[in-house]
Amino acid sequence: MSERRYPAPQPNAETRVFWDAAAEGVLKIKNCRSCFRAHYYPRAICPHCGSDKTEWVTSEGAGEIYSVSVMRRGEGAPFAVAYVTLDEGPAVLTNIVDCDPDSLAIGQRVRVAFKPSEEGAPPVPTFTPSGD
Repeated sequence: MSERRYPAPQPNAETRVFWDAAAEGVLKIKNCRSCFRAHYYPRAICPHCGSDKTEWVTSEGAGEIYSVSVMRRGEGAPFAVAYVTLDEGPAVLTNIVDCDPDSLAIGQRVRVAFKPSEEGAPPVPTFTPSGD
C-alpha cells in the first residue's frame, strides 16, 4: 500500500485566505451576513441566497461522517472518501485519514487533519476520527 498523495492546490483571489489559513493549520469557511448560513467550498457569493455579503470565519474543524466510501483501487488504496457535516452546518467532500477505512461509520465524529500536498504547496484539509 502506497501513501496517498494530494495534488497541489491552485489558490486564486477568491480562495487565497482559505489556503493561507490551511498553511497555518486553520480551517476557514465562509458565512453569509444576509442569510446567516455557513458554506463550504468558500466562495464570494453565498450559494444559499446569492448575497455577496460573505465573511471568512474560523471553523472548529469538527463534524461527523454523513456518507463514506472506501476506494480499493488506484494509487494510495485503500482510502476513504466521505462527506463530513461540519458542526457549523456545511458538508465537506474530503478524505478520512490515519485510520482503518473499514472501521468508519456514518455518524462517527471526526476532526480536521491537514496533509501535505505536492510541490510544497499549502496542505490539504482532510479529516480523522476524533474519538468523541
